[in-house]
Amino acid sequence: MTDTDRRSMLRLASAATIAGGLVAGAGGPAHAARRADRRIVLTGRRTGANIPDVLTAGVPYFVRYDLSDAQGEIVGTENAHCLPVAVGLDGSYVLATLVLSLDDGLITAATAFQRPLPALTEPPVNAQPWSHVFAITGGTGAYAGADGSITIEHPTRDEDVLTIDLADASL
Repeated sequence: MTDTDRRSMLRLASAATIAGGLVAGAGGPAHAARRADRRIVLTGRRTGANIPDVLTAGVPYFVRYDLSDAQGEIVGTENAHCLPVAVGLDGSYVLATLVLSLDDGLITAATAFQRPLPALTEPPVNAQPWSHVFAITGGTGAYAGADGSITIEHPTRDEDVLTIDLADASL
């Protein structure tokens, strides 16, 4: 790795650290103690992605899922834009933005997380389950002023489970 590559990697890592701090917010312990005012659980089925065969720092990708409720009814879509900022053999550090387009409004969220998958795209079978948490940054319609978190579990390569915890903004 050249000195220029190292400096570029440090800049990307610094940006990720700053973005992670912004995503975590300034709420501190009081914010973390908020209780969920409303919980929504949805399941997703991947319908699109442009994940490269080998993840590369600085090369973005997207994923799209159709979302269903507990009754199996399609209620919207999940669209994530992801940017790996550091990539290694044991995983990658990723900045991501998320838009849930639901029947009654939009929810936006952001995160910075360690993706515990190899630099190679996950295999179609026997994929390693993993999860990550997004901070809700806002919303429209029924979710105007939304606050809280979204935990996304990936039990398989093409499925995910979203647990949306909307917090009471007045707490």
